[in-house]
Amino acid sequence: MEADGAENTDISNTKKPKHKGKHDKPKPWDEDPNIDRWKIEKFDPSWNQGGMVDVSSFSTLFPKYREKYLTDAWPMVKSALKEFGIDCELNKNEGSMTVKTTIKTRDPYIIVKARDLIKLLSRSVPAPQAIKILNDDMSCDIIKIGNMIRNKERFVKRRQNLVGPNSSTLKALELLTGCYILVQGNTVAAMGSFKGLKQVRRIVEDCIQNKMHPVYHIKILMMKKELEKDPALKNENWDRFLPKYKKKTVKQKKVKSKKKKQDTPFPPPQQPSMEDIQLETGEYFLSDKKKQAKKWHEKQEKQLEKTAENKRKRDAAFVPPKELIKEDPSAYADNNKDVAAMALSLKKKAKEFGKQKSFENVNPEDYIATSGEQPRKKKSKRD
Repeated sequence: MEADGAENTDISNTKKPKHKGKHDKPKPWDEDPNIDRWKIEKFDPSWNQGGMVDVSSFSTLFPKYREKYLTDAWPMVKSALKEFGIDCELNKNEGSMTVKTTIKTRDPYIIVKARDLIKLLSRSVPAPQAIKILNDDMSCDIIKIGNMIRNKERFVKRRQNLVGPNSSTLKALELLTGCYILVQGNTVAAMGSFKGLKQVRRIVEDCIQNKMHPVYHIKILMMKKELEKDPALKNENWDRFLPKYKKKTVKQKKVKSKKKKQDTPFPPPQQPSMEDIQLETGEYFLSDKKKQAKKWHEKQEKQLEKTAENKRKRDAAFVPPKELIKEDPSAYADNNKDVAAMALSLKKKAKEFGKQKSFENVNPEDYIATSGEQPRKKKSKRD
């Protein structure tokens, strides 16, 4: 018994670990470097020789202004869909386009592509460009931007930011993302690869929601294109190389609040009527003839004032402008002579005034001898 128990424990230890999935087992082609798993293979009709089991159809409405263009371009669309076994119909009375599968249809996904084709045509995408959606490597995305913002003026302004001056911003986005972009009304139609469509949707939403201007997105995409060329940075994080833009809040002008009038329990004073005004001026008691005469007299006075003012304006055009009088150079010379003579006379007067002041400052005591004191005798020098 002990031997049997030991054998059971050995068997349980040697069992392989179970996988969660039923078919989750390593395959020999999982690590094959020659297989490209991202490649989309072109559909071969031999894969589905029996055709479609049931009829699938899609229809969409188009605006009235697209009717003329669609009628002209419909033969081109019809011939393009005929190659894939899809039937299409343009109903002008209802304003709708319909696509449906036929007996000849082999590709089951082509009906979804045809549905995208009529959607793009209804959103003003040209027919030659819209037909490219039937290719396997082409996808489309119609972004609804009408409901993102309520204010109509802001919506128009931000939509214009997406387009840019002379559609320069839109062209730059098309080059960097590799997608065809068309801004029309309340939608943005984009055609391209899945990666490019994801970038376009993010840029459009950020622009309309005022999160980031498309120009900054263009700068980031340009830097990413340059970083892709460097094989050393292929598997590294690029966040340290990319610029980080912070949203700046612009100070808005404060609206001046109007002062509310004080609420009073008393009603406003009653305005005087025409009869009250006529009673104050005395016109109420005048006869009709006198009233008409007074009105005519006032009218005549106004006419006279107006004619006088018009005449003054007409005469002002004939008044000659004041001419600048040229002064003779001899006059300047005479003025210079007068100035020189004045300077000499002032100098003479200053000298005379100085002399007069010196006489006034003479002390008489120096010249008058006092009675008590005798004049000093000068000592003679003897040898």
